[in-house]
Amino acid sequence: MSTLRVTAEVLTIHEHPDADALELAQVGLYRAVVAKGVYRTGDSALYIPEQAVLPAALIEELGLTGRLAGSDADRVKAVRLRGELSQGIVCRPKALAEVDLARAALDGTDFAQTLGITKWVPPIPPTMDGEVEPASDLLPWVDIENIQRFPDIFPPGEAVVLTEKLHGSACLLTYVATGRGEGRVHVSSKGFGAKSLALKEDPRNLYWRAVRGHGVAEAAARLAERLGARRVGIFGEVYGAGVQDLTYGADGRRETLGYAVFDVSAEIDGAVRWLDPAEVLGGRLPLVPRLYEGPYDVDRVLEVASGRETVSGRGLHLREGVVIRPAVERYSPVTGGRAIAKAVSPAYLTRKGGTEYE
Repeated sequence: MSTLRVTAEVLTIHEHPDADALELAQVGLYRAVVAKGVYRTGDSALYIPEQAVLPAALIEELGLTGRLAGSDADRVKAVRLRGELSQGIVCRPKALAEVDLARAALDGTDFAQTLGITKWVPPIPPTMDGEVEPASDLLPWVDIENIQRFPDIFPPGEAVVLTEKLHGSACLLTYVATGRGEGRVHVSSKGFGAKSLALKEDPRNLYWRAVRGHGVAEAAARLAERLGARRVGIFGEVYGAGVQDLTYGADGRRETLGYAVFDVSAEIDGAVRWLDPAEVLGGRLPLVPRLYEGPYDVDRVLEVASGRETVSGRGLHLREGVVIRPAVERYSPVTGGRAIAKAVSPAYLTRKGGTEYE
């Protein structure tokens, strides 16, 4: 899940192809449906992204009472309006009437706290919950920004790799070498991992079942020994029926629990490095599918993000999207960290009955 920032943005306005009273306001590569004539290209306005939870007063002010997602009808979610995908809300709240939004857009000011907007936190099902303990050695996962919000993360033509983004739950494993071929194992979820908390081992827990069932800790121990690493992090997606609404033909309630590695990191000589799972794991663990390797082109990325899943080999349902990485790991001044991004399928965003556990 990407970070939540509510910022002023410079808009590009497009005609709505199927509604005389509506237009499309573009922010990055996102487009949000707006009333016709309210904004012009070059204007600045506030952009509230998906996954934002709005306070009641702001919902009423924007005329969105009863029209947002969630049990409390307060969460921003992608929708189709007269056939066009609308992602996020473009507005000028009264609370910012005295703010120079053009200047705020240049400064990158975040107005989430000012407006009382928070980030939606998915519920935790019992199988993904458990007793936790502090784990300061846990190697964390990173928030991945959407390429449509930050299209300049990769320059055109850069060599990139696209892997399929699976709709499951992220399982974080850190192996800490303690010497003489021995080590400690920490297992966590993305949510708990962000708080440096690990789940105590429990055979009923989804993540521990995946780790034990697929020999993830053993693979991490072998890799740590081979690399001379103090810590190795293996990040995988647990999936199947009972995990999320997209199952890929696996069953999270049985021994056929699905698991696929999407990233690996290692602390070597005091520095944490991100490694290519296909290169360093040598086939010991299942990996997320690679869908494309070649020069970066945003239209190609968005094309590959849609379609049918390839994990099952049978195209059982739609694809969630893709994760984009450079062929050579590097820093990004756009994200202030790793050069990594995601692109999500519009069909996934607007599907009915979807689950979003974390």
